[in-house]
Amino acid sequence: MDRDRTRLYLLIVAAGRGRRMGHDRNKLLLPLAGRPLLAWTLEAALGAPSLAWLGLVGQEVDRADILALLEPLQPRVPVVWIQGGDTRQESVARGLEALPAAADQVLIHDGARCLAGSDLFERCAATLRRDGVALIAATPVTDTIKQVDGDGRIRATPDRASLWAAQTPQGFPVAELRRAHAQAREAGWEVTDDAALFERLGLPVQVLDAGPGNLKVTAPLDLELAAALLRRRQGAAG
Repeated sequence: MDRDRTRLYLLIVAAGRGRRMGHDRNKLLLPLAGRPLLAWTLEAALGAPSLAWLGLVGQEVDRADILALLEPLQPRVPVVWIQGGDTRQESVARGLEALPAAADQVLIHDGARCLAGSDLFERCAATLRRDGVALIAATPVTDTIKQVDGDGRIRATPDRASLWAAQTPQGFPVAELRRAHAQAREAGWEVTDDAALFERLGLPVQVLDAGPGNLKVTAPLDLELAAALLRRRQGAAG
């Protein structure tokens, strides 16, 4: 096997703001169990054994604070700062352009999913290398889902047996994902994750069960839940 295909190239998207958290600063810099939220994400990513390169996509206003989180972690791989865009989609596209020439596959992860463990990054990377097909970390939906119209009336109840909640990391062949982003720019498509671009183009995407706990911190209650899960994890490790 080509040696470069055994290496993990990772983009962490950290360019958002904290409006739904009730803050005017980047929510990834808010405290979680005694450290900035993003520090937990970075620690897990840098702990992945196959990691060869890490790109941090963020806004200039947060650059110094985010890069300062790396100092105590002492990265063993190159870490590159990438200026983010006005949307997540644009930020990812900029991250793709900054990848090293050797990168033919990439994982993309939202910095707000701070409970993803090093093992999840490794599982996603290994599956991508083995199968060569785009993938997303996900979890089966356990709630009953209702499809509702603009008037707030229920129109359908999809079978939850076929429903999964999309998460990150998400992994892709780099060349195909770059083409997908280029087509999205030309067509004016706006999506909330990269897998949706592949879906629009009819390209296959498989799911990888992330297991419980791959929480995305979006609202204040999520911070409390993440702190509780971290305490539980640390207690189990201890």
